[in-house]
Amino acid sequence: MMYGWDGNGWGAGAWLVMAALMLIFWGGVATVVVLLVKRDRPSQRSDTLRPPYYDAERILTERFARGEIDEQEFTARRTALRRHD
Repeated sequence: MMYGWDGNGWGAGAWLVMAALMLIFWGGVATVVVLLVKRDRPSQRSDTLRPPYYDAERILTERFARGEIDEQEFTARRTALRRHD
């Protein structure tokens, strides 16, 4: 006697259930790994980390570099931008 190998078990149904449970298990493991990796990674959006005046100050600096405004106007406008922070 072969103890359980006599063919009176679930048959093909047991294999289908085991395969489905294995897919669910590994899908759950993959989901947990992806969620943990996404949570630990810093945000790809850098605009949340910089001050709100950053873009305006960058444009102001470019205008000063091109000579469109003088140093006095540049300093006054940059001070005004930083004051609104």
